[in-house]
Amino acid sequence: MLNQQLVQVVEDNEMIRNLVEIYLRKEGYDVITAVDGEEAKEQFLQYSPCAVILDLMLPKLSGEEVCRWIRSQKRNEISIIMLTAKISAESKINGLRIGADDYVIKPFSPEELMARVEAVLRRSGQFCQKISLNGLIIQPRKGVVLLNGKPVNLTKYEFNLLFYFMENPNIVLSREQLIQQIHPHTDVDILDRTIDAHIKKLREKIEDVPSKPKKIQTVRGMGYRFVV
Repeated sequence: MLNQQLVQVVEDNEMIRNLVEIYLRKEGYDVITAVDGEEAKEQFLQYSPCAVILDLMLPKLSGEEVCRWIRSQKRNEISIIMLTAKISAESKINGLRIGADDYVIKPFSPEELMARVEAVLRRSGQFCQKISLNGLIIQPRKGVVLLNGKPVNLTKYEFNLLFYFMENPNIVLSREQLIQQIHPHTDVDILDRTIDAHIKKLREKIEDVPSKPKKIQTVRGMGYRFVV
């Protein structure tokens, strides 16, 4: 079964491997790492990651061989990004032909690599369940919220509100809409008086200055908007 939070990094260069892992974890992903092609295969079978960042020049088995092997397992839903110093057009074309979804040349920008990971996962329909906006990361399947890399402890209602806001950035959401997200089967008239209290508590946990919110803003007479 596909692990929709897990990215595998296959890289024999320790410095690069650690750098990529740090950036992936900062973006909210879980990470496993392998230093050669054989270890990569063993891990893949055991953990079933949603994406693989794959160096081509590996000990024991090359990245090309690992890529072919993954595709031979009929795992076309897995996103594969090749990370390599091979810069020729022929190498890139070959990598894409054997099953890679993207091809990143070393040296590379870690921020660009993170964007490419997200892009290939979205295209594949296997986007790891997370949203990242304004320094906030929310992982609905895991019930995790991070603010600038640090965990935020939210109640169930606060979590559901934040998830709904982050799914609908820059859109004005009425109190009725917000209430339906946290109390879908309860009398709206009763709960309309409590939604402001939930928002106040949420702001205290995610805003730099809760009294002057920049993330969750009040739209007078209409509701609230999560600003990005």
